[in-house]
Parts: sequence; C-alpha cells; structure tokens
Amino acid sequence: MSHDLREDLIRYRLEQADGAIQAAEALFPLGLYRETISRSYYAMFYAVLALLSRRDRETSKHSGALAFFDLEFIKPGTFDKRFSEWLHEAFNLRIRSDYVPLFEATAEMASNSVDRARQFVSVVRSHLRAGFGER
Repeated sequence: MSHDLREDLIRYRLEQADGAIQAAEALFPLGLYRETISRSYYAMFYAVLALLSRRDRETSKHSGALAFFDLEFIKPGTFDKRFSEWLHEAFNLRIRSDYVPLFEATAEMASNSVDRARQFVSVVRSHLRAGFGER
C-alpha cells in the first residue's frame, strides 16, 4: 500500500471513530443506552483499525483486531494495559447489548462506555500523530 493511500485510510478510520463517538453522545440523552454502548465500542474498534492501517495490516474480524492491539501495542508497553481492558470490556458489553435477550443496559454503563471511547480514541490519535506525523 502506498504511503498516501495508507494515510488516507488512517484518516478515514479516525473519522469513523469520531462519528461513532458523536452518535453515542447523541443517543445517550435519548435513553438509547444499548445503542450508545454499541457506537462507543465501534469508536474504539475504528481507532484500532487505524493502528492496523499504520502497520499495513487488515482484518475483518473483531477478535483479530483486539488480538492485534494486545500483541502489538499492549504487550510492548506502547499503551497502558487499561486500554486493553477497556477495549475488551467494550466488546463484551456490545455483544451483550446487541445479542443477549432482555439485556438491560444502564445509563451508567452507557456513560462509562462513551467516556472510555473518547479517551481511547484520543490516545490512539495522539500516538499516530506523535509517532508518524498525521497530516
């Protein structure tokens, strides 16, 4: 993949992350907590996809993206371990919110999800800018 194409893809993934956070923030005051949780997770997922793009890697599976993040960024200490915990918790909560019958998402769960997603995306963006110079 050319440098320009890679940079465009990274920007696109970060825009997706920002859009997912904006959607989560809009859904929360409507009491749509399951949807807020889902969009919060996707914000984090898109940020991880931006990191994958930086390394010319792709995956269509969520489990692959999470494993990549842990192996390439948590294990060597690039990011604090709490970001892995947040990502995995967000994934599991999103699965429960989307697929478990009668799962009741709370305002606290949703609010926490949005807060963590904001921080996660911010840290990933800062890492991408600091390490590689985002345009």
